[in-house]
Amino acid sequence: MIKILIVNDKYGTAVKMRKLIAGTIAEDIEVEILPGIEIARDWLKLHPEPDIILMDVHLRSGVSFDLFRYLKVECPIIFTTENDYVSCLYKMRTSQYMLSLAGEETDEYPVALDESGSYQRQHAANNLLQVITGLKTPSQPSYKEKFIVHVRNNWIPVNTRDIACFTRKHLNYLYTFSGEKYILDYGTLEDIEKLLNPQSFYRANRQTIVNIDAIGSMKPLGNQKILLVLIDPLKMEVDVSREKAPYFKRWFDR
Repeated sequence: MIKILIVNDKYGTAVKMRKLIAGTIAEDIEVEILPGIEIARDWLKLHPEPDIILMDVHLRSGVSFDLFRYLKVECPIIFTTENDYVSCLYKMRTSQYMLSLAGEETDEYPVALDESGSYQRQHAANNLLQVITGLKTPSQPSYKEKFIVHVRNNWIPVNTRDIACFTRKHLNYLYTFSGEKYILDYGTLEDIEKLLNPQSFYRANRQTIVNIDAIGSMKPLGNQKILLVLIDPLKMEVDVSREKAPYFKRWFDR
């Protein structure tokens, strides 16, 4: 379930946004509409943080940026105005924010969203921005279907669906479900991560990206980490970091 908060004092516009959202995101969604800054502030204090916030910049109760002067919010935020639309991800932990004009190609936007720890947020926010601005119709993102690996003097393709996990130990490696291991020359794990379907692959820690179908069992650890044991013949053990553990459980249990 993806929770979306709309803060807009124009009720007709807010309802229109809600209808657009319903046809944009494949996952189950819950949308809350609030008409002003003070109401939104009180709501955020009493409820768990939503996955995405859509806010009109200029409200009758003030400028929406004022909401975050004394309130810590870490989820992606899409700000809207009557003249244009601006995607804005606030990272209140470091008091920094990043702006991207709607429709402008940028590599920073998805990377920044990735740092929030949820790929669902990344693709939901991207699709919402495209649809709300009317720049594009929602479309299914395309992901890499195969990787080329070097074996002796040959290059051979490995279908992405056959890959159990990717690891990084000085070099990048991929492991297939059958237990084969190949060196992969594709930059960093961050580069590889962007090419994968987040519904199937998860970045468990800095060294490992795992396929959901490769997970044989899970064990909670005392330090709030999660230990993943991959299926035969791999039998690899993969730690999910304490910071990523809550997001992993939500990603896996869907």
